[in-house]
Amino acid sequence: MILRVLFTLLVAFTTSILHAQTPENGIDRRLFNEIVRSGLLHRPLPLDHARSFEAMSLTKPVLKAQPLSAAAVFNNWKHTGYGKLAMVTSRTKSGQPTLRLSLPTATGKRAVGSVNDPDYATYGNCRMQLDLNGANWEAYNRLEFFIYPEAEGAQVVNINIDCRNRNRSAKKGTLTASADHLINLTNHQWNRCYLDLSDLRRDEVDEIAFYVSLKGKNLTTGDSVIYYIDQPVLKQVKTQEISHGWMPAPNSIVYSTSGYMAEGKKTAIANRVSGKPNTRFQLINEATHQIAYEANAKRVQTSTGDYEVLDFSSFTKVGTYHLVFGSIKTASFGIGTRIWTASQWRVLNYIFCQRCGYAVPQIHGQCHLDLFSEHKGKKISYSGGWHDAGDLSQQTLQTADVTFALLESFKNQRTKDPLLAARLREEAEWGLNFVLKNRYDDGYRASSMGLLIWQDGVIGTLDDIQSVRVQNNSFDTFLYAAYEAYAAMTLDGDPAFSEYLRKIAREDFSLAMKTYRENGYGGFTQMYEHNYNTSQSQYMATVSWAASMLYQLTGEKQYAQTAADFIRYTLKCQRTTPLGDAKGTKGFFYRDTTRKSIVHFVHQSRDQVYMQALILLCQTQRNHPDYSKWYQAVQLYGNYLKDILVYTAPYGMIPSGVYHKDEASDSASFYSLHLFPPANAKELYTEQLTKGVKLDDEHYLKRFPVWFSIFNGNTAVHLSTGKAAAMCGHFLNDEKLLQIGREQLYWTVGKNPFGQSLIYGEGNRYPQLDSFSSGEITGEIPVGIRTANNDDVPWWPAINNATYKEVWVTSAGKWLSLLAEY
Repeated sequence: MILRVLFTLLVAFTTSILHAQTPENGIDRRLFNEIVRSGLLHRPLPLDHARSFEAMSLTKPVLKAQPLSAAAVFNNWKHTGYGKLAMVTSRTKSGQPTLRLSLPTATGKRAVGSVNDPDYATYGNCRMQLDLNGANWEAYNRLEFFIYPEAEGAQVVNINIDCRNRNRSAKKGTLTASADHLINLTNHQWNRCYLDLSDLRRDEVDEIAFYVSLKGKNLTTGDSVIYYIDQPVLKQVKTQEISHGWMPAPNSIVYSTSGYMAEGKKTAIANRVSGKPNTRFQLINEATHQIAYEANAKRVQTSTGDYEVLDFSSFTKVGTYHLVFGSIKTASFGIGTRIWTASQWRVLNYIFCQRCGYAVPQIHGQCHLDLFSEHKGKKISYSGGWHDAGDLSQQTLQTADVTFALLESFKNQRTKDPLLAARLREEAEWGLNFVLKNRYDDGYRASSMGLLIWQDGVIGTLDDIQSVRVQNNSFDTFLYAAYEAYAAMTLDGDPAFSEYLRKIAREDFSLAMKTYRENGYGGFTQMYEHNYNTSQSQYMATVSWAASMLYQLTGEKQYAQTAADFIRYTLKCQRTTPLGDAKGTKGFFYRDTTRKSIVHFVHQSRDQVYMQALILLCQTQRNHPDYSKWYQAVQLYGNYLKDILVYTAPYGMIPSGVYHKDEASDSASFYSLHLFPPANAKELYTEQLTKGVKLDDEHYLKRFPVWFSIFNGNTAVHLSTGKAAAMCGHFLNDEKLLQIGREQLYWTVGKNPFGQSLIYGEGNRYPQLDSFSSGEITGEIPVGIRTANNDDVPWWPAINNATYKEVWVTSAGKWLSLLAEY
């Protein structure tokens, strides 16, 4: 029966998109064929390197070059760790001797990690290093080389390059003194690669190195890996890319490379030097090659800079176009109602490829079957759900969050695109079953595991792991109950499963409430889990939202009462009086009723839960005496978002928000939010704060979060708040708020200062990302754009490293969740 339905849907799908891409159907013939060949995304979509940032960068003119391949230099290479280094002529690109780095894939020993996290481990490293004794490379901005990997049976092959300057402080004109860069490779062929040096201090380069971490054998992997490295050459290339600041590169237009929704504002941004004031721009129809729209560019001065803005908001005709501004021309993009369909298929592809416990073709075999949690004499295999990120870690709540986003997307697409909806549902059920199977019967759940290695799937061998974290955290369980309730209401056509979900949602809510009554707010003991920064106001909003979900599911008044009771605490945490004068900012939330610290998020976020709770209360309890308070709280927050958007204009990225100058003194909140902060974190907090916009004597507006450690990048942060904006927009019938949500999508796919799409394979100029365990994947999304040196301006270096460029299923879930509002 299921196969018959899928066949019928496939026929309908095929018929609907037999023609080339139009903004109505959202995908072109090529992508359609790829989706069909994937078995409707049961095999990975192919990678399109041609439109990538790296492919375009390699076409830049070279002004000068200096080879590093002299034998005298090669003889200075040193090897450490496993494997061995040699010079050979058996495999060469240049005809000259080539470096050959070989290493084993297995060591016969157990992986070793840190004392504090022993199972987040590898089997060791293989490293080749060239000491350069303080060489001056300031005349060059790229190190280019070729790599040929021979990795028998390996489905994913990559290598890291490390570059270090002797003086480790930043120098004027540079942003860092070291680079640790991951390069994903195609097996059994020469790969042209490069390391961008432009952000690096390189007046006294001490060393460069290539290294590989041993992460175990996958199902098909052979016993060894060999890398041949040839033709290293320093180059100075013309037209250096912009990596820092708000201003686009000269002679470029930054725009949504995926296209624009027909409704709402449609703008692109250019550097002031790109054209004269009031220079005309044209929107050209790709089919007719005729001017479809023409207007003057608008000179716009904002707190971030002085720009030319190309505004074609009034143009709503569906089609495919490109922009021309002076001598600058963009690639083609669509205007329409279905411009995001392609991205949904691609992001769904990425989530599928991150499946754990499933043999993903071309990436890995069935994995982590010998990974277990234990509780009161019981064991549960932790194989399932989706790998967390670039590594192989897993978090039950993160899988649950992504499951909910898939369910939202399924519901949104059910009548618009039945085939896409069916595939979204299938993937959601994969995650949902993982969430359900990890329940113990007393409120405890297997919660997380940090992991870097592949395992052999055989119980009783050296790589077995039985240390998956298990805990009874009421915050998590309230969210599980909410997600289960939503699934029970959403997954039609399977009454038995829906009945079971209804039962489990009630049980989980009851268990969470029991734990809350015993312990109150708190219980966040594991800093590696993405609930660790949960504030009390967010906790109470989550309980309210979960209770409203149960009320929707069951109609039982007890849940309605709980929802109304818990939101009262959250409302006490909302700023209702303006900062400074009567026109000052208000509407944001404090972490708790002491009002010492304001709610912020660093690299992950559930910022949308405040509006989820308040709006669902309004929708389910319209006659409640507190309805006007809930409604006004939504209005107040919506106005707050509209007010602060001015600080990132003419871009539409939502700022991080308002900060109080003394938040670092609120130690409990500060160290829950900031993991592994440096000893001088409080001083750095003040420095970062003052780089923002001063609102009054006590408050600053930060465009990007305050952050200190490796955990930084704001994709999930602004997409979560964008979700909140879109929800408010629908509820309040406010077009400005709906546009704020759209702008988060546009920023992500290219309408940012760097003109890069952050989704691999979507739009244009997408960079290689840090996916070191599962390799490059179409549809992957990183943690996001960061800042440098305590500044409050965007930084997106070409250096490919964690966490900012690390791929993350959380970001994928946030993308789908926001799209579910449109």
